[in-house]
Amino acid sequence: MIRLGTRRSKLATAQSTIVADQLRALGHEVELVLITTTGDVNRAPVEQIGGTGIFVSALRDALLAHEIDIAVHSLKDLPTQSVDGLTLGAIPVREDPRDVLVARDGLTLGELPHGALIGTGAARRVAQIDALGLGVECTGIRGNVDTRIGLVTDGKLDAVVVARAGLARLGRLGEATETLDPIQVLPAPGQGALAIECRADDTGVLAALAPLEDPATRAAVTAERQLLATLEAGCTAPVGALAEVVEGEDGPELWLRGALGQDDGVRRLSANGPVDDPVSLGKALANELLERT
Repeated sequence: MIRLGTRRSKLATAQSTIVADQLRALGHEVELVLITTTGDVNRAPVEQIGGTGIFVSALRDALLAHEIDIAVHSLKDLPTQSVDGLTLGAIPVREDPRDVLVARDGLTLGELPHGALIGTGAARRVAQIDALGLGVECTGIRGNVDTRIGLVTDGKLDAVVVARAGLARLGRLGEATETLDPIQVLPAPGQGALAIECRADDTGVLAALAPLEDPATRAAVTAERQLLATLEAGCTAPVGALAEVVEGEDGPELWLRGALGQDDGVRRLSANGPVDDPVSLGKALANELLERT
C-alpha cells in the first residue's frame, strides 16, 4: 500500500487522485491521506505567513515521520531548496502552464473597461498586467478556485486570473474567458506541473514512481526553478518563467523565457541551451536579468 499525502482542497485532492489512479493502473494499491497545511487554514496574504513552503511543509513533515510514502505538490508551490532525506521521485507530464482570465460577461483582458478590478494574489501577475498599460487595477485575493471565481459571479470583481491547469484538472476550463498568451503574462516557474515527493532512500516507492516521470517536463521546470533560485526569489516574488523543449538546428533544445518585475516595469529575456543542462540555462538567464536591472 502506498500512502499518498495530499492537501484537503478540491484542487489538491483532484491532482492527487490523478496520480493515485496512474499508480493504481500500474497495479499498486494507493490510499489518500488528507493533511492540513498552514496555507489552507491561514487566509492572510502568503508573504505575511511565511511565503514559500506554506503549502508543503506539513506534507514534508509527514513524509519524514513515515506517516505517508509520497506527497503530491503543485510544483509552483514547492520551495527551490531541497530537504535532506527527500527527493522528487517523479515529475509527470505537465498540464498547459498558462494563466487564464475568468471575467464577467465573457470579456477578454483587452476588452475589460478602464478601471476594471482584477483579482490575483500573485505579484508576478500584477507586475506583468500593470506593464501592459491597459488601465485595469489588480487587487490581492486568496482562496480556492470556487472562492476566487465566486468574486466575479457575485459582482465584487470584474475578473480573476488563475492557473489554467487548475481549472482543467477540476473540469472547469469552460469558465475561462481567455487563455493569456505568455507574451503578455509569463506563468509562475513550475506552473502546471506536479511534483511527487518521497523519501530518498525508499527504493520501492522510487521504482513505483519511475513510469510516471516525464523527462521533458523535468528539464523545463528545472530550468525555470533554477532561474527563480538564482534570483533568490520565492513563490511570492514577481518572477515569471516558461521553458519548453523545442526542435533546434541540431536536435532538441531547451528554450527559456523569464520575466522579472521591477519598480519601473518588467524585464523580459529569453535564452536557449541543451536539454541535458537546464540548471546552467536557468542560472545564465537569471544572471542576465539581474545585469539588466
